[in-house]
Amino acid sequence: MTPVVTLGETMALLSTPPWGRVTGGSSLPVGIGGAESNVAIGLVRLGVPCTWISRVGDDALGSFVTREIRAEGVRVLAPRDPDAPTGLMLKEMRGGKPARVRYYRRGSAASLLSISDIDDAVIAAADVVHLTGITAALGPGPLAMLGHVIDVAKASGTLVSFDVNYRATLWPPEQAAPVLARLAAAADVVFAGPEEAALLLGGEPGTDPVELARGVAKVGPATVVVKLGELGSLALQGDQQHRAAALEVTVVDPVGAGDAFVAGYLSGLVEACPVPECLWRGNAAGAAVCAVPGDWEGLPTREDIESRGDAGEVVR
Repeated sequence: MTPVVTLGETMALLSTPPWGRVTGGSSLPVGIGGAESNVAIGLVRLGVPCTWISRVGDDALGSFVTREIRAEGVRVLAPRDPDAPTGLMLKEMRGGKPARVRYYRRGSAASLLSISDIDDAVIAAADVVHLTGITAALGPGPLAMLGHVIDVAKASGTLVSFDVNYRATLWPPEQAAPVLARLAAAADVVFAGPEEAALLLGGEPGTDPVELARGVAKVGPATVVVKLGELGSLALQGDQQHRAAALEVTVVDPVGAGDAFVAGYLSGLVEACPVPECLWRGNAAGAAVCAVPGDWEGLPTREDIESRGDAGEVVR
């Protein structure tokens, strides 16, 4: 058993050449991408054991996905589906930077996730179970699974963490909003960007982030964390408001920074750190991922975070 459990789809990830066009003979590097496994890897690198639950196809990509995640020290509970493929995503580059991500996940093995894929004892034994709105968008089976996981967690005293993680390419806002709001109301800790918080409340994204956090808190979660990108982050816990400034970084690839932030924050939460320390860890992890290409490759270790900003000669 591990302190943190997360569940959701991880896909094989292809990236186009830096100039964007795919031509005959083009080489497309293969990686992996998935919000929940990003968080799991981030936690393990920060010293917090984590379990990732999913499904993959009985194919070469499924083997690759599970092998990569296991190699990072994450406990993997992902059966191989003989009848459905592993999902695929394509990162289209422009000028050497990501311009668009396309998903090929309809009918994937993970879209068939259901309550039967959950071992209640694994959820009950965890300190935290981390969920995202992406899983809710995959279909009725995954959505029912999230509801079951929340029920088990509530009955067992396991804290429920929920990252809204709205994906416009998966479902329209009018369909997503009530579902995501219901999941946020059942969570103990909610992570959202300003636009996502506004989506939960049916308001405009231009609203002050503190007011957005207060609005989400009224729905039910004890803690609401708003990710503000280059403006840092804030957390509202009861009547207490906390802020943390962003770390200065040259952004190379912002994809995955939000997942890194969640991993950093949850690492502090599991260790009972004060909220400002959790926010700082989240900001530091997010900045580290932004500084290098890839969704998760730049996830920092504890040593990376503790030494961040240190000046001096190269150790050799």
